[in-house]
Amino acid sequence: MALSVEERAQFLAEPNIGVLSVVEHADRGPLSVPIWYQYTPGGSLWLRTGADSRKARAIREAGRFSLVVERTRPTVRYVTVEGPAEFGEDSHDLSVEMAARYLAPDKVEAFLDYERRYLGDHVVISMRPERWLSLDMGAL
Repeated sequence: MALSVEERAQFLAEPNIGVLSVVEHADRGPLSVPIWYQYTPGGSLWLRTGADSRKARAIREAGRFSLVVERTRPTVRYVTVEGPAEFGEDSHDLSVEMAARYLAPDKVEAFLDYERRYLGDHVVISMRPERWLSLDMGAL
């Protein structure tokens, strides 16, 4: 059963791991990778990635991407969104917000230090979802 507008937005706002998909080459399937993301119901979804990463290059070229979020417990539920991409500047505050969403409080600073040392400059990519798919198998 499809989720209501409110249910799907709330589910997307939970700190699940998303799988980003973007067309990279016309003669191949899409590039699909797990990724951290942030979403507030009614707003835009955003993520951070290396400024010159494969994901960022593919999204720049395609101009849009998809994200699917799934859970399996207590029921199988998923939401998929798709829409145009916008690129913006990264900041320390956004780095902290994203890390704190996914990591235990005592792990955030170590992760941020690792990111600064080894992962290079990041860019923020946002998307206002235009198309949604959703399902909750527990509702059947």
